[in-house]
Amino acid sequence: MNADAKTALIIGASRGLGLGLATELASRGWNVIGTARRPANAAKLQALAAANSGKVEIEAIDVDREVDLDALEKKLARRRLHLLFLNAGISGPQGRAAAQATREEVAEILWTNALAPIRIAERLLPQVVEGGTVAFMSSVLGSVGLNTSGGYDLYRISKASLNMLTRSFAAAHAQRSGVTVLSLHPGWVRTDMGGSEAPLGIEESVRGLANVLESRHGRDHFYLDYQGQKLPW
Repeated sequence: MNADAKTALIIGASRGLGLGLATELASRGWNVIGTARRPANAAKLQALAAANSGKVEIEAIDVDREVDLDALEKKLARRRLHLLFLNAGISGPQGRAAAQATREEVAEILWTNALAPIRIAERLLPQVVEGGTVAFMSSVLGSVGLNTSGGYDLYRISKASLNMLTRSFAAAHAQRSGVTVLSLHPGWVRTDMGGSEAPLGIEESVRGLANVLESRHGRDHFYLDYQGQKLPW
């Protein structure tokens, strides 16, 4: 890897927005460490690494497995990160209203989308340099103020919970560790999760996200969309 370049660790980079962001940052000269649950099956991430030899690395982690986090933390103990981006998440049962959700469905989506990113950020924060950024892939669906239509109940509560936990994370660490904390909405994007009707392509979304990541700094917490616009909590 280029010792003079900034380094980003993207948790959840095997497809969709995570892969797109890894591709965009690599094109901008960043060193990128991208994670996948099963790297051997992450063909597109493997291809990105092959095309950017020395600039893109791949690590394995299932965000729900503590043993995987232990291994990643140990492996990266001497690395310095300018960006830690927590992207991995699940959509859950999209048609399920809160009143019909099972205990297991609620537990799974809250653990994966809200608790796991914060647990990883807490563990890997010592690797983030002063002046660096810890970013979480949130969603406009996590905004209480903008919920005027309802629907997507489980996904909404998982992202609203992530926003609240990120707020607490920032309160504890932004000033003390000198990091910028971002909760980012990528827009409605044509991905497996966003569906084919979404108006945004991955390239446009990640280009905007990268611009925000490179330009928005301050020892505080910001809830922004991919164009850098503030969102109401």
